[in-house]
Amino acid sequence: MDKTDIRILAELQKNGRLSSQALAAKVGLSTSPCWRRVRRMEKAGIISGSVAILDPESVGLHVVAFAQVSLEDHHPDSVQEFDRMVKDLPEILECHAMSGQHDYQLKVICESIGAYDRLLSEHILRVRAVHTVNTSFVLRTNKSTTVLPLVAT
Repeated sequence: MDKTDIRILAELQKNGRLSSQALAAKVGLSTSPCWRRVRRMEKAGIISGSVAILDPESVGLHVVAFAQVSLEDHHPDSVQEFDRMVKDLPEILECHAMSGQHDYQLKVICESIGAYDRLLSEHILRVRAVHTVNTSFVLRTNKSTTVLPLVAT
């Protein structure tokens, strides 16, 4: 990736709905070469998609929680059961395998504390390998972004 690719990616991170013409104008290219660069980066997996970013409160999702999960064992069947549960629940936005005291960190979003409690008791804690879940609830978000800090290589 060169500096032009980085500029294209930076612009697309700000506004993924830019037309090919508008994007080309912003990065100083003509439309066709700009479009080819975008397609090349899509095929390479650098650009994995374009989405609309929603305001959670506006769609009735008022509770954001971070759950630290520890498993009793790391048997492949246990891990597979946990992974399957995570993938099946749309309330779990992110799941990261972690170093340190806990095995996983989940970012969860729900409409209420009650909804989180049901998710926990009816799904997460039903995975037999789950040993403990420690939850912290977000009180205020000071920063939330999807924009990656890009550096030309």
